[in-house]
Amino acid sequence: MSIQLKTEVETNPRVSDEITVQRLVQELQQQGVVVLPPLLTDAQIADMRKAFEVRLQRVRWNDLDGYELEPLRHVLQEVLTLEQGFLDVAVHPLVSEILRRYIGDSFALTEAKGWKSLPTKRDFQGWHGDYWFDEKKVNGIAKEVKLAMYLTDVESGAFNYIKRSHQKQVPRVVQNREVQSVAASDIFEIKGRAGTAFLFDSSGIHKQAVPILEPRYAIFYNYHDPRVPLAREAVDYYRYHPLILNAAFLGNLSAESQRILGFGNKTRYIPAFQRETAYKRFYRTMDRMFAACVHVTDFQERVVDRLNRILQRKH
Repeated sequence: MSIQLKTEVETNPRVSDEITVQRLVQELQQQGVVVLPPLLTDAQIADMRKAFEVRLQRVRWNDLDGYELEPLRHVLQEVLTLEQGFLDVAVHPLVSEILRRYIGDSFALTEAKGWKSLPTKRDFQGWHGDYWFDEKKVNGIAKEVKLAMYLTDVESGAFNYIKRSHQKQVPRVVQNREVQSVAASDIFEIKGRAGTAFLFDSSGIHKQAVPILEPRYAIFYNYHDPRVPLAREAVDYYRYHPLILNAAFLGNLSAESQRILGFGNKTRYIPAFQRETAYKRFYRTMDRMFAACVHVTDFQERVVDRLNRILQRKH
């Protein structure tokens, strides 16, 4: 029997793919996390990293694209607009099939971002499960899976996940004393070269390890059913809003890929949304300073233009 199965797998790619999908889904169901086979080529990963690094050169400001500043992370929103590979991995057939079997037919990509983790010895993130749904309106624990991919080689500051901790409690911050009894063999640490990708149930207990000895580039995509009611914090921040896409990357998308990306889905669209900020005075001050710079530049240009016209008349 084993010889016949091996022959069939080798000669029938569909059988091989099905066996791979079944194995990965089973591991995700049992452990809460699974490392995937390579999804993209080295050339695609290199292009993605190059686009990533360009946006990491500066903080977002006015007409300059860049990152959002956090104490130990530089966060990039809307990475699907940066390079074709970011979109390709989001709707990769293997990823999509695993998610369909784990979450259900209505799963969709609801957030796509990444960040640069800065070197530090501080355990700034800590163990946690991702809090995103309204537990008062949802029976049980809603399923959300994240796709993560490293864009740099990672030997420190790797992703850590406590195996089999998923779907057991409402996601929350977990104190270190609560996991002291967890065996080292139950903590799955994912090191790897650029391009390493993995899926994990976000209700499971996880964190980024410390120390982080070198900067780490990584992307994290959230997949869940968009009909699930969101936690108040997510609504107020307008997380999981309709994705922002780059039209140049959308050629030859299948109907299923369009559905995953949310084409035409206004479930979480909030008209005329305006995000609140804790830095209102700072922004008002910077707005006035920048407006003054713009007016000064405009005045200088008009003076130079007038002087040039006067000189032209004399000649």
